[in-house]
Amino acid sequence: MSLRIAHTADLDPADLRAARTLLHEAFGGDFADSDWEHGLGGLHALVHDEAGLAAHGSVVMRRARHRGRWLRVGYVEAVGVRPDARRRGHGGRVMAALERIVERAYDLGALGASDDGARLYTVRGWQRWPGRICALSPDRGIVRLVAEEGDVFVWPALAGALDPAHELIFDWRDGDVM
Repeated sequence: MSLRIAHTADLDPADLRAARTLLHEAFGGDFADSDWEHGLGGLHALVHDEAGLAAHGSVVMRRARHRGRWLRVGYVEAVGVRPDARRRGHGGRVMAALERIVERAYDLGALGASDDGARLYTVRGWQRWPGRICALSPDRGIVRLVAEEGDVFVWPALAGALDPAHELIFDWRDGDVM
């Protein structure tokens, strides 16, 4: 079993196809092209086993404003484990690599999690953000994302200066904003 960390630019087309296929399978076919695009442009953690790519995750830079300050956010994206390789620690290996990157390179770590995925993050220490979540829309200004509240987690090692009485305002992106 091996773990590889690589920037999107350093992955060849076969690596990217394998990761995209794995995520399609890991999410039961519910992984849109925009979801895939959100995971590109940063660093990828890839775990290979004897059958090929077993797990993937990436961390990309986003911006979030909190209490009038724009923060560099290491946003975790596209975390998935091949269905036949689950419950073997692959997701944890991916997350450990991404958490190291977040801690060393960003002001804040964040991610959006489904109910199914939340367990992986909470057992690792990620904390559900209790405050408001907003985004800076290109045509409506700051909009509150009520449906996303409760689904955003922050990495506690970097979240100490955050005040949940003040919202996190993320940059806008196509597809699911969070």
